[in-house]
Amino acid sequence: MKRTNKNIITALFLLIGINQVKSQDIEQIVIGTKHSIKSNILNEDRGYWISLPDSYNDKESSYKSYPLLILLDGNVHFKPISGMVNYMSSDLYRNRKIPEMIVVGIQNVDRRRDYTPDKIITVRENNTGGGENFLKFLEDELIPELDQKYRTEPYRILFGHSLGGLLATHTYMKEETSFNSFIAVDPSFGTWDSETMDKKLDSLTEQSFNRFIYIATANWGKRNIRNRDRHVRLYESLNSKCSKELPAKLEYFEEEDHTSVPIMAFHNGISTIFDGYGISYRDVESKEQLTEHFQSLSQRLSWKFNPPEHLVNRIGYRILNSENRSDKNNALEFFILNTENFPNSFNAYDSLGEAYETLGENKKAVENYKKSLELNPNNEHARMKIKEL
Repeated sequence: MKRTNKNIITALFLLIGINQVKSQDIEQIVIGTKHSIKSNILNEDRGYWISLPDSYNDKESSYKSYPLLILLDGNVHFKPISGMVNYMSSDLYRNRKIPEMIVVGIQNVDRRRDYTPDKIITVRENNTGGGENFLKFLEDELIPELDQKYRTEPYRILFGHSLGGLLATHTYMKEETSFNSFIAVDPSFGTWDSETMDKKLDSLTEQSFNRFIYIATANWGKRNIRNRDRHVRLYESLNSKCSKELPAKLEYFEEEDHTSVPIMAFHNGISTIFDGYGISYRDVESKEQLTEHFQSLSQRLSWKFNPPEHLVNRIGYRILNSENRSDKNNALEFFILNTENFPNSFNAYDSLGEAYETLGENKKAVENYKKSLELNPNNEHARMKIKEL
C-alpha cells in the first residue's frame, strides 16, 4: 500500500509538471484592454474597452492618427465589431475598405437612463431622460481623455442599437456635437410620439446635414409596419429639409429581427459611410482622378480624407514598373503626393528615392533616402542605397 501511494503521488507530481509546461506554451489572443474613468458629470465610475488598430504599436507607423468609433452597449457589441473593423481595415488582410480606427466600447450602468434623451412618462416613477447628461460625459470627459491618451483623429463615429440608436439619432439632430457620423440600428422611436419627433425636426439646422447618418430597420413581424413607418418618416423628413443631397441612408433588413440585426447593420453602415475609400489601385489612371475621388468622399463626410498611403504607393509602383518611359515619369507624382500628405512617413521618402533611382536621377534619390533615414534610423534599405549611389 505504501509503495502504491508513493507511485500515485509521483504520478501526480509528474502530471502537474506536464500541465505546468503545457500552460507555459499557451498565449492569449488580445483584442483589447479594459479601462475606467471617474465621471464627475455622472457621479460614478464608467468602464470602457479599447481595441487599437494593428499598426498602432508599430514604431514605423508612429506618425499615424486614427478616427474614433464609439460603441454604445459596448459590453455586447465590442468583440464582434472590433473584429470586423480589424478585418475591414487591416493591412494584414489587404481588405482596407475603411480606415483603421480606434474602437471604444462603453460599458453599461443604466442604459434606460443614459440612452433616453427625453423623459418618458409612465404610471410608475422612472429615471429616464438622462441622455443629454450621458452625452456630456462622452463629449466633455471621455473623448478628451481618449484624445490625450491615444493618437486620435478628431473624426468620430457613434454606433447605437435600440435605445442606443435612439440616442445616436438624437445626437445627429443636435445643433452641436463632437461626432461626425452615426450608425443608428433599429432605433427605438417608440419613446418619441409624433409631437416629440415634430419638435426635433422643427429644431433641425443645417449643421446636421454636414454629418452622415445610417439608419437600419429590422423586421418586427406583426409590429413591423409601425416600427418601419417611424424610421421612414424620419428619413423622409430629413431628406425634405436638406437643401442638397442628404448624406444618409435608410436600409431595411427583411430577414433580421431586432436582436439579430446589429452586426450586419454595422457592416453595411460603416461600408456606406466610407463608400469609395477602398478603391482598387488598378482603377486609378491619374493623380487627378485619385484626388477628385477622395475630394468627393471628403465632401460627403465633411472631413478631409487623404488617399491612403498604401494605395498611393501601390499605384506608383504599378506605373513605375511600366515599360513605357513616359508612364514611369508619371509615377513620380504619386510618390511625391505621399510625401506631401504623410511628411513623417519614412516609407514615403524611401519609395520616392526608389522612383528617382529607377529614373536615373541619383542625386534626388539620395536626398530622399537620406530623409527616410532621418525619419527612421533603422531603415537599412535607405542606408544601403545611400552607400551604393
